[in-house]
Amino acid sequence: MKRVPKYDLTEVTPAEGIQIQKELRHLVSRRWDVRTVELVAGADVHFPSKKTVRAVFAIFTYPDLGFVASSMYEDSCSFPYVPGLLSFRELPPLLGAWKQLTRYPDLILCDGQGIAHPRGCGLASHLGIELNLPTIGCAKSPLFGDFNMPGPFKGDHSPIRDKNGMTIGAVLRTRDRTKPLYVSTGHRINLRTALRIVLACTPRYRIPEPLRLAHRLAGGNRTSPGS
Repeated sequence: MKRVPKYDLTEVTPAEGIQIQKELRHLVSRRWDVRTVELVAGADVHFPSKKTVRAVFAIFTYPDLGFVASSMYEDSCSFPYVPGLLSFRELPPLLGAWKQLTRYPDLILCDGQGIAHPRGCGLASHLGIELNLPTIGCAKSPLFGDFNMPGPFKGDHSPIRDKNGMTIGAVLRTRDRTKPLYVSTGHRINLRTALRIVLACTPRYRIPEPLRLAHRLAGGNRTSPGS
């Protein structure tokens, strides 16, 4: 069994981050263990200032999408903004927010990439490896890979492929005639299951419900649903 490389997230440099991602990509699992999913979390991160970061988990029941709980964690951030290395800015506060949860999800939706990443290890994959949980990357814009736009209706999707022609994600229409999401497996899940779960979590809007709330809370609105 391959072991997670040892590193201190608070001390990583950009050059070291690139090497860590190259090692972590070999640990990513694209197999689904057919687990029962009863709780799904959305994970999002916001930067209120240049040196402050706020991370949120919002947990919902699945598939009926009833709100269960949320957690928030704020801290300082010293890692620079480097495209492709966002997990080293966002993972430390997410792990802090994770420790504050009283109930834990069976699966996490991340506002970021999974394996559709230049080194095959975006935020969703990195977080999944750290927590040893199934994760799905749900990005609003593409980062890596070639694709064609899918059809205009909800559920239409087209593959995202790397330079070798391997499918690393999908462009998914989650609402009719609306901008798509860029979905990729993070860890411990396959793409077919990831697409099914993302669609189940988007009954009305473009963004999955757990991510919509996580984004709202991380952005400064701390009002809980129903209050």
